[in-house]
Amino acid sequence: MNETTPAQVGTVARAAHILKFLLKHRSSGVFTGLNVDAAEIQDAADISTDGRPEQFVEDLEALGPAFVKIGQALSTRPDMVPQEYLVALERIQDNVSPLPFDVVRECVEQELGVKISKIFTQFDEQPLASASIAQVHRATLRDGRQVAVKVQRPDITNLIRTDLDILAGLADKADKWTDMGRRIRFSEWVHEFRKSLLAELDYRREAENLERFGQHFASEPLLVIPQPNWDLSTSRVLTMDLIDGVKATDISGMRRAEEPLGDLAAAVMRGYLDQVFVHGEIHADPHPGNLLVTPDAHIALLDLGMVAHIPPKRREQLLKLLFAAVDGRGEDVAAESVAMGTRLEDFEPDRYQREVGQLVARYHSASGKRTVSEGRLVLDLTLLGTDCGLRTPPELSLLGKTLLNLEAVCDALDPELDVKAVVEGHLEHIMRQRMKQAFSPAKLATDAMEMQSLVSGAPRKLSTLLTLLAENRVQVKMTGLEESHLMENMQKIANRISTGIIVAALILASAMLMRTETGPRLLGYPALAFVLFVIAAILGLGIVISAMLRDRKAKPTETRGVAD
Repeated sequence: MNETTPAQVGTVARAAHILKFLLKHRSSGVFTGLNVDAAEIQDAADISTDGRPEQFVEDLEALGPAFVKIGQALSTRPDMVPQEYLVALERIQDNVSPLPFDVVRECVEQELGVKISKIFTQFDEQPLASASIAQVHRATLRDGRQVAVKVQRPDITNLIRTDLDILAGLADKADKWTDMGRRIRFSEWVHEFRKSLLAELDYRREAENLERFGQHFASEPLLVIPQPNWDLSTSRVLTMDLIDGVKATDISGMRRAEEPLGDLAAAVMRGYLDQVFVHGEIHADPHPGNLLVTPDAHIALLDLGMVAHIPPKRREQLLKLLFAAVDGRGEDVAAESVAMGTRLEDFEPDRYQREVGQLVARYHSASGKRTVSEGRLVLDLTLLGTDCGLRTPPELSLLGKTLLNLEAVCDALDPELDVKAVVEGHLEHIMRQRMKQAFSPAKLATDAMEMQSLVSGAPRKLSTLLTLLAENRVQVKMTGLEESHLMENMQKIANRISTGIIVAALILASAMLMRTETGPRLLGYPALAFVLFVIAAILGLGIVISAMLRDRKAKPTETRGVAD
């Protein structure tokens, strides 16, 4: 007999706690469905709340670090979360009581293999920041350099893995049993979130991100990325340059008046556009608090633990969509959205194209006004997709959230900056660079080699085809039919028909035998007739139960790829 281990008991209790949270907020619209009226989409900041979003966020924070990160990720998904909850999730706090310094010292010394006093001349016991996964301390190296040391909390990885395993199981069930799950595919979202969060727990990945982003931003001298100290960094301890500054959204009006920051705001926007459309990376935690303005009027980007990577084809689709949006071409925006999304069974193409056209027209007509928001436009496209039966890719909502936060930063640095002009001008620059690359010697040489291979191989392939046609040896093969769902379902139908015929035969035989007066009897009936009837009843009941439990509706049709 297998005994339940304490770990299994703890997992069950944790799953029950998470399920209780989901049931408590099942009517919120988060995870269960959205009631979006595309014609009345409005800015989330203008929506009044009744306190439920704040309670949702408080309960989410109480569940621990994995759910704090989930809240931050959900704040980038307007297709999964009602707008009033998005506002609350943007304010989610990741501040917890700091670890005792003895625990911090033990972790650092264990990871680096040497006493703290041997490496640092000073190591502040009070952390600069304390979050659910790690906390950061100011320290001074032997050579006098100021650094920030990020230390991971003990056993946090095991706790997060347990929560993610539970969430994966719940997401699979939601995808299978709920309409919203079939539309959104929670399991895919949880899978991607799991990869990014587990990668964030390895600080060597974050060190790589810091180094890579530093190289990418080299063309923008006003942008600064703290660089890691590889000799003093491990999977649980990250040592990097210390950067002092003020949050970009906390800049005072007096400083803006004395020190114009318009160039800094434009540099931030250009740098992020390059990251997305040139280098194919999106900061997965695009919060204005991660941008600091330094005393020497530079801007530093912090916390690069979670980075989403965008493949080249998706990058090109996002670029075309955004370029069409700022140019006011609503039909092209709709076409690109459909091309990169998944059309569900109830997709309404005409309505979607009409709604997107109206949305882009309103955006374009407000050109030059402070109410214009490229980020809001992209997020509203995601909402329209959900309402019209189009599942948009997560990169689209993440791009919208990134642009929205960048616009808040730019507004804080320079309220007079024309963000639309900066975006449009830099997108044109990116397009020109792409055109140059398309006609570069290396690209032309590659195309020429492919053309040469096609031309040289064409005669042989054509000769082979003509020979097969002349000899009547052209064959069309269909493989995998015997293993397909069609054959499986046909076998089920045949088995049920055969069983039904047997049941009918048994019932007829038992009815005929009931007339016999001789032979053994059971409960007053002829024994053989009674046994045959019981067998028939069991088989018939089995068919009914099987049909009720195992038969299901066909999965909704989903279409990926280009628009019609």
